[in-house]
Amino acid sequence: MSWIEHLHSTNWNHATSVFFCAYLLGCFTSGYYLVRWVTGKDIREIGSGNVGARNVGRVLGKTGFSLTVFFDFGKGMLAVWAVRHFMPDDELILTAMLGVVAGHIWPAQLRFRGGKGMATSLGSLVVYDPQLALAFAILFFCLFALSRRSVLPGLFALACVPFADMALGDTPEKIIFLSIWAGLVLLAHRKNFVEEFAQLAGRRRHQHDQTL
Repeated sequence: MSWIEHLHSTNWNHATSVFFCAYLLGCFTSGYYLVRWVTGKDIREIGSGNVGARNVGRVLGKTGFSLTVFFDFGKGMLAVWAVRHFMPDDELILTAMLGVVAGHIWPAQLRFRGGKGMATSLGSLVVYDPQLALAFAILFFCLFALSRRSVLPGLFALACVPFADMALGDTPEKIIFLSIWAGLVLLAHRKNFVEEFAQLAGRRRHQHDQTL
């Protein structure tokens, strides 16, 4: 059966239900609620305006950062685990991965202003396929060792996950799902690309000026 025929045979009622439930889980943006609970403030009006761990850490310190990572990573794991446990179908598992990341990035109750999805996406990847998670980790740490930066190496490693899946010989539909999944996170980080490249350009310019 070709992947297009397989797509036509998908139970769309199940897929829609899985995506919606995973989306609702993703909407639980722990960073927003932690800051609101502790300080009464809206984290989206502080710092970078993001509800992710880095911005929460600026307000609540290491404890806030760690708790946000824990909950965001955990909900990605939970979404995949639940579908695998109750509906052991790879396409539905990938649908859950898309849903939980989309919910984190665009939570309806926060007027679609959420986080950037890195921790949540990695949590879902660890449960979905530890081999792909290992490939991500190896590539990330190699790039981090070279650049001493975390954002661009992390995004590049995530973008390479579909290619790693292709190298493992997975089916076209799963590779497409993973490409969309990674694309959501990359889209959420679009401003970071501009900032990171600008900082790299500034650093190189500074190093060049010092050599003159």
